[in-house]
Amino acid sequence: MSDQLPVPAASNTFERIKRVSPAGAEFWSARELARVLEYADFRNFITVITKAREACVNSGHPVSDHFVDITEMVGIGSGAQREVEDWALSRYACYLVIQNADPSKPLVALGQSYFAVQTRRQELAEDESLKEDQKRLLLRQEMTKHNKHLAGVAKQAGVVQPVDYAIFMDHGYRGLYGGLGMRDIHERKRLKPKEHILDHMGSTELAANLFRATQTEEKLRRENVRNKNRANAIHQDVGRKVRQTIRELGGTMPENLPVAESIKKVESREKKRLKVEQKRQLQPPPA
Repeated sequence: MSDQLPVPAASNTFERIKRVSPAGAEFWSARELARVLEYADFRNFITVITKAREACVNSGHPVSDHFVDITEMVGIGSGAQREVEDWALSRYACYLVIQNADPSKPLVALGQSYFAVQTRRQELAEDESLKEDQKRLLLRQEMTKHNKHLAGVAKQAGVVQPVDYAIFMDHGYRGLYGGLGMRDIHERKRLKPKEHILDHMGSTELAANLFRATQTEEKLRRENVRNKNRANAIHQDVGRKVRQTIRELGGTMPENLPVAESIKKVESREKKRLKVEQKRQLQPPPA
């Protein structure tokens, strides 16, 4: 693996197609993003956008702020043009789209890295309307999804038995947490025996682990790894690189971040909040 995480290459790719509105707001064309991600049929990409819009609602963001219906003029030969459906996507919308895209597409993993880092560092950090609870819920959902993807790729690399997978995951944590394995982290965070470490991570710690998982998945897939010892080594090396980046940015090491409230309690509280909000929206306006 190279000494730097592959954000610069992704930056060149995705910043190149970024547009700026007359008002100075940055956005991406959904059709152009689809082409970059190698979706030959835009109808398949619309399915991805639909899932991303649902994730936007679940995160508490107004969909209309991040997915704006627009029309594009395209040539159809002999100088004629016709209108086609498109969306202007915010940086956060691109992040959600990338997270719901086909992970087998070559540039999807790069896009996940780029928009995860840039969106979390800039847009979400600046958006006071997205509370810590909502960020944690979104990131925890992404961790669940990408751990499944990672498990699938690891299985192809020979990580088949449950004990092999536990060892594989331990290597990733040891790289990211400075030598601490899952049991060590559990003890350091003083969690109860049945509590899962991911369920008690704040958004910053979850984002670091999400980056570890997506980059390991991509490297195993790209190098077509078929040896579980090699897979373990790659997972630990990726975790180490993520830790190195945190150090270079002056961040807090993940093992020193505070223990967060159980994500299950956060989920319960958020469901109640959404029910109250939906009930309020369904009430007829006062006469």
